[in-house]
Amino acid sequence: MTRIETVTATTTSVPLHTPFVTALRRTTTTDTVVVTVTDSDGRTGWGEAPQVWQVTGESLAGATACVRTMLSPAVTGLALDDRDDLDVALTRVQRTVARNFGAKAALDAALHDLFAQSQGTTVAAVVRGWVAGSGGPTPDGGLDGIRLTTDVTLSAGDASALADTARARVADGFATLKMKVGTDAATDVARVAAVRAAVGADVGIRLDVNQGWSREEAVEVIRALADAGLGVELVEQPVVAEDVEGLAWVRERVPLPVMADESCYGPFDLERIIRLGAADLVNVKLAKCGSLRTGAALLHRAHEAGLGTIVGSMMETHVGLGAAASLVAAVPTTLVSDLDAAWWAARSPVAGGIAYEGEAVLLPSGPGLGVTGWVVADADRPTTRA
Repeated sequence: MTRIETVTATTTSVPLHTPFVTALRRTTTTDTVVVTVTDSDGRTGWGEAPQVWQVTGESLAGATACVRTMLSPAVTGLALDDRDDLDVALTRVQRTVARNFGAKAALDAALHDLFAQSQGTTVAAVVRGWVAGSGGPTPDGGLDGIRLTTDVTLSAGDASALADTARARVADGFATLKMKVGTDAATDVARVAAVRAAVGADVGIRLDVNQGWSREEAVEVIRALADAGLGVELVEQPVVAEDVEGLAWVRERVPLPVMADESCYGPFDLERIIRLGAADLVNVKLAKCGSLRTGAALLHRAHEAGLGTIVGSMMETHVGLGAAASLVAAVPTTLVSDLDAAWWAARSPVAGGIAYEGEAVLLPSGPGLGVTGWVVADADRPTTRA
């Protein structure tokens, strides 16, 4: 019988090759907690809980404490021989603590990874099994060595800098650009126009406001964008997360699709968005919803309700992005997803896992998430182990 033997939580700070700037924050590092789970046969599963104070409210210390004091004791010693055993372990993770979605998502991904390795299959295939078992749509095609497509984010900046960056990202092979706006409503339209002029008509442009506008600003700016004919694909989270009624108010008054991100964490939020008609699309993130199964259920429910979907992430490394990409591989989104966060890393802290090739995200063909170990030396990463 295979059992869960140890759970560890390791903090690491990974430098970015370019500062990441939004309406909420500016960062030059990805600060995160990497969770590992080792079984009695010596296999190790990997997951990740990023620190994003402005969105999830979780810190490195908080996520580490959650894993060490609550989640680790809840699963250590459990059997992990079949899908029923995995279900028991995953349910323990979700029921042991309230909220703490990033910490729970990290252990959830690590358990999926560990189980997938034991079965000689991918995490995407395991998630696909949950979807098929729930009566939801089952994607066609194989999952081994799959290639996904991602957009790439343009950090908030002035028009000239954004135009230069946009040209560089297109040269890197990206066909969909996600612009961070919302820092200055008065100049947002001009900056989008500068990017459109720089890249031409064939490159997709989507906007992420990160809660940066008031209701009235959102309507004014989105209408101006539409009137200017700038070919904006969608506008993400134009108002503060708590103002779902305001999101619906904006959506009723603008001609461009509106996507909910920070307003949609889990099933309750999604049902409210559907009921109010607050968004045309939703952005599902594991650090918001807490598990791969919940993420799959959110995508399925959104599709059932006629909403568009993407899967995104926080600023995470190749570990967290591997789990997010596995979700997309199992339950395809309606639009190109937002899986570029690990692309920003100057180096990966782990060996193996996903890789980037232009706009393509390459999932490994081996079992699990394909992560084989740490690359960064212990001296470079302060640790807290459970």
